[in-house]
Amino acid sequence: MEQCHILREYAQYVAKVREYARTTELNTAVEQAVNDCIQNGILAEFLRKHKSEVIAMSIFEYDKEEEEKKLRKAEYEAGYNTGYDTGYGSGYDIGKKEIVRQMFNAGESFEKIAQYTGYEVCELKKMLEEV
Repeated sequence: MEQCHILREYAQYVAKVREYARTTELNTAVEQAVNDCIQNGILAEFLRKHKSEVIAMSIFEYDKEEEEKKLRKAEYEAGYNTGYDTGYGSGYDIGKKEIVRQMFNAGESFEKIAQYTGYEVCELKKMLEEV
């Protein structure tokens, strides 16, 4: 950005939009950023010529960026919850859960299962409740 004046100014414009968007609606934030940049000589000539197009495009792009962030967050949470529901996030190794269940169904005592797996008896009881 140090070598490209226009890129640096564009980054300043984007920073202003983000700054204003924290406290005002996006439409207002973009318009404020454009007016502020024109007053401060940041992309001033371009913004004067293409003000309405810049505002429209900035609103569209900013909304798209925010929606993509929300979508990624929702997808992450869904994946995390799926992993948790299948046992990967419950604190117990999924393979050990299955072994514990099979040993218990085969008639092994909790003490014996604890000896083989390294879990405490109370942990085994809780684990079997989840299976």
